[in-house]
Amino acid sequence: MASDRKPKAPLNIPIRFSDGDDLSEALAEAPEIELIDDPGDPSDEGQMGGEARAGETGLGGPEVAELVASRAELKRLQTALAEARESLARRQADFENYRKRIERDRGDAQTRMVSEVARKLLPVVDNLERALDAERSMETTESKEFRHFLHGVELINKQLNEVLESLGVQPIAAVGERFDPHVHEAVATESSDEYEPDTVIEELTRGYRIGERLLRPAMVKVAARAKESAADEDE
Repeated sequence: MASDRKPKAPLNIPIRFSDGDDLSEALAEAPEIELIDDPGDPSDEGQMGGEARAGETGLGGPEVAELVASRAELKRLQTALAEARESLARRQADFENYRKRIERDRGDAQTRMVSEVARKLLPVVDNLERALDAERSMETTESKEFRHFLHGVELINKQLNEVLESLGVQPIAAVGERFDPHVHEAVATESSDEYEPDTVIEELTRGYRIGERLLRPAMVKVAARAKESAADEDE
């Protein structure tokens, strides 16, 4: 199919070399030249547009492809970095929970071991306390040597209580406290004008705890209410 476009006439510009003023006059007398843009083939617009954009950025086809690939790789790396950070945060949280659980289990194990040892020592402490109380209540004229011996036993009892205290074993408050069935065990009741009803008036056997764990309840005597006291007397 023949093209409808007319061939362009060649553009001939006469060139004449001259010196000095003749060159200025020749340039002044030269006709104006119009440059006509050739739209070219419309099918080449996309290619020409791409070449124009590439020309504007100063990049050619390979450089543009490399830039697109670099941007895609950067996006992939950013996504991988976000996933790695999220995974690291989860692992840190899991490790922190594991560390707390290990510490809690270790503390519980230590408390159980101390509790077992303390339970075996408490009867010894009770017997020492009873022996010292009995000796203090008696009015005797022991010799000086016996009093020194008794003083030594008191020091041993004190040292033993300090050891239990260092292990976290604490006595349970009893006399004057409100009766608490969680830490007190009432073995007797008695009317009292000094204490309110349901108040511990005497400690028969001292109770102990380690932390929040109860080693044994305190055996106590509790002030009874008036009705309970009258019913006991009728029986």
